[in-house]
Amino acid sequence: MAKKVGYRCGECGWQTAKWVGRCGECQAWGTVEEETARGGVNVASAGAVSAPAVPIGQVKAEVAHARGTGVPELDRVLGGGLVPGAVVLLAGEPGIGKSTLLLEAAAKIARQQTVLYITGEESAAQVRVRADRIGAIQDQLYLAAETDLSALVTHVEKVQPDLLIVDSVQTIGSAQATGVPGGVTQVREVAGNLVRLAKERGMSTVLVGHVTKEGSIAGPRTLEHLVDVVLHFEGDRHSRLRMVRAIKNRYGPVDEVGCFDLHEGGIEGIADASGLFVSHRAEPVPGTCVTVTLEGTRPLPAEVQALVARTEAQQPRRSSSGLDTYRVTMVLAVLERRLNAKLGGCDVFTATVGGIKLSDPAVDLSVMLAVASAAGDKALPPGLIVMGEVGLAGELRPVRDVRRRLSEAARLGFTRALVPAGSLDAGKRKNGERSLVPVGGRSTSFLPGFDVVEADNVWDALTHVT
Repeated sequence: MAKKVGYRCGECGWQTAKWVGRCGECQAWGTVEEETARGGVNVASAGAVSAPAVPIGQVKAEVAHARGTGVPELDRVLGGGLVPGAVVLLAGEPGIGKSTLLLEAAAKIARQQTVLYITGEESAAQVRVRADRIGAIQDQLYLAAETDLSALVTHVEKVQPDLLIVDSVQTIGSAQATGVPGGVTQVREVAGNLVRLAKERGMSTVLVGHVTKEGSIAGPRTLEHLVDVVLHFEGDRHSRLRMVRAIKNRYGPVDEVGCFDLHEGGIEGIADASGLFVSHRAEPVPGTCVTVTLEGTRPLPAEVQALVARTEAQQPRRSSSGLDTYRVTMVLAVLERRLNAKLGGCDVFTATVGGIKLSDPAVDLSVMLAVASAAGDKALPPGLIVMGEVGLAGELRPVRDVRRRLSEAARLGFTRALVPAGSLDAGKRKNGERSLVPVGGRSTSFLPGFDVVEADNVWDALTHVT
C-alpha cells in the first residue's frame, strides 16, 4: 500500500514534509505536489524494453549525426544542425521573430525532408500569409493548427515527419493533466509526451517557448532538463538585429551565438557580424572604448560607451544597458579606490552599441577606460582596442583566446591593443621557449602594423592610453 513520504516542487525539485502553497526554493505558487512511495522505497516492476542492450562499440553512431537546416547561423548555434530524435527548445519574447526563423528553416529543410509545423497561436491562414511573404512554400512542409496533444499525435502518425515544430508548447493542452494550457502541470505533461514521441520515432522536434518578464523561460524548470538543446532568441524590438544564443546543448558547444537580420522579407543570417556593434565616426569621442568579446568561437568587436555627469541628487544614478550591472559597479569601485576617481557626486551611465549584451569578464577594462575617458572629457587614442579582467586589487587578469581576438581586431583595421601582462604567452610557451612579448608596459608588434601593449594593473593601463 502506498504511503505518503512528503511533497516535492514540480518546478525545481525542492522537498518538504508538509504541503505548502508556495515553494520555499523557487518561490513558485501551486507547484508543490504530494509524493508517494511503496514501503518507503520506489520499486519499478519489470517491463518491455524498446531495444536490447548491446556493447557500446556496436551502437551505430551515424544516426546521431547532425543534419544541416539550410540556415548557417542556426547550424552554428546548434553545433552543425538538428540531430534525429533531438528536442530543441527555442525561447524568446513574443513577437521577437521566433516563428519567422523557424518557418524559414522549415521551408529549407522541406526541400529534402518532411516537416510538420503545428501552430497553436495562429490560424493556418495567418501562417500561410507569412510563408508567402518570406517565400517559405514547399510541398513537403505540412501545416496544422491544433491546441490538443492527442490531435497533434494523430497528425504526426499520418504525416510521418522528419522534423516536428510546435509553436508554442504553452498553447498545447492534454486531457491527461489538470489545469489550463500553459500551466505548470500541462506544460510538463505535454513536453514529456513530445520528448517521448521524438525519441521513439527518431524525429527532430523544435518546441517554441515564451519567456517571463524576468527573462527566464516560462513554465516548469523541468522543461529545460527534458529537452536536449535550449536556445534563447534575443533582440531589441526597435532594431532589426536578432541573436540566437545556446545555453544548453548536448550535441555541441554552448554559449555559441548566431546573428540575424529581421526585415519585411523574412530573416537572414549575418555571416560576418564584426562591425555591427561598433560606432563608425571620423574622430574619437570621450567616453567610448572598443573591446573584443568572445561568443562561443566567434570574436565580436563591441563598443562600450559611458557618460559621467554631475548631479545634485543625494543618490547618484548608476545605470547600465547591455552590461553586467554587478561587474560595472565593481569596476566603478576599483576606479574610485585605486585611481582616485571622483565619481561620488556624478551620475554614471554605461551602455553597449547595437543592442549586444556583454557578460565576458574581458569587458571590464573597456568599461573602466570608457568611464575614465568620460570623467576626464578626454578621448582615447584612435585605433585602440582593449581587453582584460579587472581584479579588486586593481590588477589586470589575462583572458582566454587573446590571439584570436587580436587577429579579428587587426582585420577590422585597429592598429593598437592594450592587454593584461602575459596574455599572449598563456598556453603558448613550450619547454625552453622565451616569452613572445616583453612585460612591464612595453609594446611589441603582434602583426605588421599592429602593436600590443601589456599592463600589469589599472594604473599602468590608464597611463599607456593617456
